[in-house]
Amino acid sequence: MTIEQMDRTTDDHVVLLDAEGNPIGTAPKSAAHGPDTALHLAFSCHVLNPIGEVLVTRRALAKATWPGVWTNSFCGHPKPAEPVVAAVRRRAEFELGIGLDSLELGLPLFRYRATDASGTVENEVCPVYIATTTADLEPNPSEVAEWAWVQPAALARAVHDTPFAFSPWLALQVREMELYRD
Repeated sequence: MTIEQMDRTTDDHVVLLDAEGNPIGTAPKSAAHGPDTALHLAFSCHVLNPIGEVLVTRRALAKATWPGVWTNSFCGHPKPAEPVVAAVRRRAEFELGIGLDSLELGLPLFRYRATDASGTVENEVCPVYIATTTADLEPNPSEVAEWAWVQPAALARAVHDTPFAFSPWLALQVREMELYRD
């Protein structure tokens, strides 16, 4: 089974968590996001190129949550029993068509809850990674509508000035990450 086939599997499950962030079970990904979303495990990744620019992506218009919104390089959910680092590498390939040269944990305890305009709630424990790549992007159009490499300080200013144009998790992460401090 290819990476793309694995990611399109309809019985994809997310890892459900208790209030302390401990795994307590699984649920189908499609059923895990709604108006009363249970706390579950996810991840975010910020990808840098060799000259220190960070990749931002605009979510595809067909995405169920926050369609068309600018966000970090990519995000996702580990499958049950899948190490988070393996899930990050899998999603980099699936969403952006790239391998990652390096990968480090930037915000191990990041957690957020947000509701989009449709009423869908994100409720995630979401460790945040910082990666590097030298690969040429081949974004998956079902995931990414647009993308740009930008200076981290410029992204921080844009998020500060127009937070409504960005995903809520990116706005929160930019405030917490050393990468975005002048």
